[in-house]
Parts: sequence; C-alpha cells; structure tokens
Amino acid sequence: MATTVRTLCVELKRFTLPYSSNWVSKTKVLCCKMSTESPSLTHTITLPNKPSEPIHIVAAPGVSHSDFWNAVESSLFKQWLHNLQTENGILADGTMALRQVLVQGVDMFGKRIGFLKFKADIFHKETGKKIPGIVFARGPAVAVLILLESEGETYAILTEQARVPVGRIILELPAGMLDDNKGDFAGTAVREVEEEIGIKLNAEDMVDLTAFLDSATGCRVFPSGGGCDEEISIFLYRGRVDKEIITQLQGKETGLREHGELIKVRVVPYKKLWRVTADCQVLVAVALLEMAMKEGLLPTLST
Repeated sequence: MATTVRTLCVELKRFTLPYSSNWVSKTKVLCCKMSTESPSLTHTITLPNKPSEPIHIVAAPGVSHSDFWNAVESSLFKQWLHNLQTENGILADGTMALRQVLVQGVDMFGKRIGFLKFKADIFHKETGKKIPGIVFARGPAVAVLILLESEGETYAILTEQARVPVGRIILELPAGMLDDNKGDFAGTAVREVEEEIGIKLNAEDMVDLTAFLDSATGCRVFPSGGGCDEEISIFLYRGRVDKEIITQLQGKETGLREHGELIKVRVVPYKKLWRVTADCQVLVAVALLEMAMKEGLLPTLST
C-alpha cells in the first residue's frame, strides 16, 4: 500500500494558556504529521536444523510486494540459506544464529531474478557480536579459458568489454551466469563461448579446472566472498587451428547487442597472458592450469 502522509499546519497568531486571562501576542506554526503507513512486509521461516530459531525476513522501504516474494522464493535466496547449513557453513556448528534478513533490492531479468541485495543479521551467540552481512546475490557462473595452438604458438582467446562497475574496459575470459536451476555449467560455458567469441564448442571437450580443487571448497572459486555470493566454475578448452583462424578472431566484434553486449575478441599469446589483464578469472585460470599441468592432471590434447 502506498504511504500517505498528511501534514496539517495551523497558524496561531494569538493564543492564551488554559485557565489564564493573560493574552500572549505570538506567531507560531504548529505542524502535526499523521501517518497512515502500512506495516512492513514480513515473513518468518525456520531452517530444518534450527526449528527453535525463527528467521524474520523483512522488506526495506521501496521494495514492492511482488519483488519481496520473488526474493523470498528465488533460487538465489534458497541457495544462500542452503550454504549456511552445509558442512563448513556459517551455521553448521551452532555458534552463530541468523535472526533477520532485510531485502533491500531486486533486479529482474525478464521473469527471473538477476540480482538480489539483502542484509543478514548473523550473531555470535556467546559474545552477541554481529558479523558483516551485506550480500549481493547473483548466483553461479562459468568462465572459459580457450587455448588455441597454431604454428608452434599457444594463444588465449579473450573478450574486451566495458565494465561499468569498475569504470574500465577489461580483457577477460568468456563468461556468463547460469540462466536456470539445472546446474548445467558445461552447457552454459559452451553457450557463452558461442555468444561472445562466435565459435561452437562441444561440452565433452571442456575440462573443468575447478573440479581439481578439494571437494571441501565446493569445487568453485569465489571472486569476492566478502560481499557477493557468486561462485564460478572455470573451464579449459584446447585445440589446434590454422593461423588464418587466429587472424580472423583478432578484433572480431561479437556479443548479444540486444542485451547491451558490445564485445571485441582479443587474441593474446599464452606466455604473456598473466601480465596483460587484472581480471581475477584469467589469473585464477592460469594458476589452476599451471598446477594441473604440473601434477599431470590434464588429458592429452587430441590431434
């Protein structure tokens, strides 16, 4: 319900105190505010392993009824709650408690939530201290390191994109968010490469570099765990091509224009890759690849 505030201003030029015969000459403006604000949108839940600890979910001012319930029922929020209860989750050992979640913002991508921002009140039970809990939720994503060999040289295929949040044009890996709840990471990786680079790959040719991590990590990387829930699977594709293909890719304009993607393809010798960009996905991919090669974990590149 929209908030309506009525302000009643009454100007009194002469008034007398009760039970007094002395008139006082003064000018005053008396303003009284009458609020008809409706109660905040709220919802209460309990987690399966914490039935005696209710969690209050509250909508911040400006969050609509539909956005609030989209947030509560979203896979982004449900996955975050699940993560809290996993073996190494914040609530796993019982020393922490989640008391309230304030839903602050929702950005819809068509009929699904793209970005969700909320504030979680999580306290240490013994000391009562609250830990930082502002969350920007966008969910899982993929990135692909494409290495093409040609005439004895290995090249990495990157994208050049304008990134408004950092105010810079960045060289980065082809990457994208998962569009559904099916967890098709390899399929998403293939699709992103086709959209951003313009080449068609097969999912079975992808090597999941993050799968080499210890299972306790979830086998994904967290680029900004202090503020964002994003977890990324990094894939590797290796192939051999004629030099003509390398030349054709350099500077190629791609991307989904209707989605605001203005992308240029950049080809960089692999030996220079770790120095030409500060994109963390590129640097993590290089580190994972180098360690995987060192330990002999990569399959042999077929001819």
